[in-house]
Amino acid sequence: MLTYTGSGPYCYSNSLAMVLGPAAPPTALIETLTGSPFGVQLIGGTMPLFDPYGWDPEHGLDAALPALGLHCTRDTGGTQDEALARLRAACAEGPVLAGPLEMGLLLYQHGSGTANGADHYVVVLAVEDDTVLLHDPHGHPYATLPAPAFAAAWRAETVPYTDDTYVMRSAFTQQRAVAPADALRHSLPSAVQWLAGRDDLPVPPGTLGGAPALEALADQVAKGDLPSDVREQLAEFAVQVGTRRLHDAAACLAPLGLTSPAALLTEQSRILGSLQYPVVSGDDQALAAGLRRLAPTYERLRTALTEAAAQGTPC
Repeated sequence: MLTYTGSGPYCYSNSLAMVLGPAAPPTALIETLTGSPFGVQLIGGTMPLFDPYGWDPEHGLDAALPALGLHCTRDTGGTQDEALARLRAACAEGPVLAGPLEMGLLLYQHGSGTANGADHYVVVLAVEDDTVLLHDPHGHPYATLPAPAFAAAWRAETVPYTDDTYVMRSAFTQQRAVAPADALRHSLPSAVQWLAGRDDLPVPPGTLGGAPALEALADQVAKGDLPSDVREQLAEFAVQVGTRRLHDAAACLAPLGLTSPAALLTEQSRILGSLQYPVVSGDDQALAAGLRRLAPTYERLRTALTEAAAQGTPC
C-alpha cells in the first residue's frame, strides 16, 4: 500500500503534533488512536460524518492522550477576559492546543466572518498586546487575530457537540513511555466498541450509525432528496477526511500483522475515496451505489477487530 502524504482536514491531530514538537508521533497514529476511523454516523438523520456514532473530537483527544502516555491540563469556561488571561499565562509556559473553535469566525481565513457550526482546533503561541499569535493547521502558520475576535471564535457557541466554552489544553507531559505498536494494540477494544455502536453518549434524535446510516443516506441520494448543504459538506470535508482516516488506520495496523482489519480498512478507504467525483459531479446513481457497497464493511471490520482484540497478538 502506497501511503498517502498531503494536505487534509486533520486539525486536532495536527495541532496536537505541533504542541508535542519533535517527539510527536505521526499524525496517522494520533488520528487512529482517537477512534475516528471506526464508524460512520448520520447525525439527526441528515448530516453524514465518517466517524463513529456519538464520537466527536473531544472524545477523540481524551482517548488518544492517555493511549500515548500523555497528560495535560484541560481548562474551560469563565468570562472572555478570564479565558484570555488564562490563555496568556499558559502560553508563557509553552504552546496551547485551543479548541473547538467556530471556524467561520477565524477572520484571517478567506471567506470567513459568519458562524457556520464548523469546528476547528489551533495552536496558540502567544497573547501579546491584545493580539493572539497562532499556528492554524488549515494552512496558516503565524496567523494573528485581535484577542476579542479570537475569543469570539473560541467561545464555540455554535459548535454542536460541546457546551464548554474557551476549551484549551496545556502543560503536556509524558507520564510514561508507550511504543506506538502497544498503543495501537491496546486501542483495539475501544475501536470494537465504536464499531458496535456505543449507547452511553448523547446524540441528536434520529441519529443513525453504521450500515443503517449509510443505507438511509443512500436512500436520500437515490430519491433526489440530498440537501445542497449536505452535498457541499460531503464534497468539501466528509469524504476527504473519512477516506484519509481509513487509509491511515490501515497503514497503522498493517505493520502489526493485523492483515485482515488492515485490508478491510483499505477497502473502505478506496470505496469512500471513489465517491468524491460522484458527489461533486452530481452522479447520484454512482454515489448511492457506493454508499451501499460501503455499508456492510463496518460490521465486517468489527468482526475482524474483535478477533484481533481477543487474541491479543498479531493475526
